[in-house]
Amino acid sequence: MNLQAFAEAPLVIQIHALSAGCGLITGLSLLLLPRGRKAHRTLGMITAVFLAIATLSAAFIFQLNDGEPSLIHALIPVAALGLFGVSMGVARKNWKRHKNAGRGLIYGALLIPGILAFTPDRLLNIVAFG
Repeated sequence: MNLQAFAEAPLVIQIHALSAGCGLITGLSLLLLPRGRKAHRTLGMITAVFLAIATLSAAFIFQLNDGEPSLIHALIPVAALGLFGVSMGVARKNWKRHKNAGRGLIYGALLIPGILAFTPDRLLNIVAFG
């Protein structure tokens, strides 16, 4: 494990990685908690904050493509729409929409980009495997 590489990464990448990691942990925890209870609602709001920070910070990361947006930037609107869908599902008490948007957010905005973050020469790969 190479934590020095993480410490030397730009601040926006550190913020993004930490918020996305925390969002992934809390988001996956939501799948295990009983729905509708205070713990689920509280953890859901915390997860939404983590994901909003990860989404916003992603818009300022340009190291992957020599200062230009990369293909992974296409997932920023996906994450934003997912957060909107989760919120609107709760606001309208449309639990099916809430559930589908939440799962889509976890898979489409966290797991897929998270897996891509472990490709060679990416920060998480360097931190995890040296």
